[in-house]
Amino acid sequence: MDVVVWGVLGVLTIALVAAGVLDTVRGVRRRRAPERPVVVDVRTRPRHLVLVRHGQTEWSETGQHTSNTDIPLTEIGRQEAISLREVLAPWTFDAIFVSPMIRARDTLELLDRDEPVRVLDDLREWDYGQDEGRTTTEIRMDRPGWTVWDGPRGGESVDQVATRARRVIHEADGDVLIVGHGHQLRVLAACWLGLDAYDGRLLALDPATVSVLGFEREQRVVQAWNVSSPVPEDDER
Repeated sequence: MDVVVWGVLGVLTIALVAAGVLDTVRGVRRRRAPERPVVVDVRTRPRHLVLVRHGQTEWSETGQHTSNTDIPLTEIGRQEAISLREVLAPWTFDAIFVSPMIRARDTLELLDRDEPVRVLDDLREWDYGQDEGRTTTEIRMDRPGWTVWDGPRGGESVDQVATRARRVIHEADGDVLIVGHGHQLRVLAACWLGLDAYDGRLLALDPATVSVLGFEREQRVVQAWNVSSPVPEDDER
């Protein structure tokens, strides 16, 4: 009987020692394992980027690529911009950034905001080079299957557009309204999310829409995308 008891005690002692050694090894491994970095927004104020694509122009309606051609809003585009006032009414912005192009500046004027404005050249639309003023259908006649994400002929690459977009993001502090252009804002959103700029192709963006980029805890997210406001019927339009 004593032999059995001592045998059991011996087995338990070995098991406890082994468990202690195992816990020690695990502790060492945990200490040695590199900690995953936590991405946090180091700025002290709330931070949202509220994106507004300009209202309709003649070329946006016909699908012609428009970068450096300074085309004004159509009357419908002006009414679209005015209709976004209600969507933006709950917001108070720390700053407003706007493209220097007339279609963006007129959209901002029609939003009737009071916050300080900065005109940023980096918010210009993707430079379409030799494809300026052409539709995708026309371009595909000599480049089958082409999209702008493949790169326009003689214009900017998607990476060059992304470089400008990242500079805009870096400039933004607090809640910032950004009034710009379709493709450039899609690239900016992809950059905000830490995606490849090419992934902006997944974010369809219509004229006269509001989108919101922000945070869920430390993670950058899209909080709203491509939100429009119905334009009221107007017999004078």
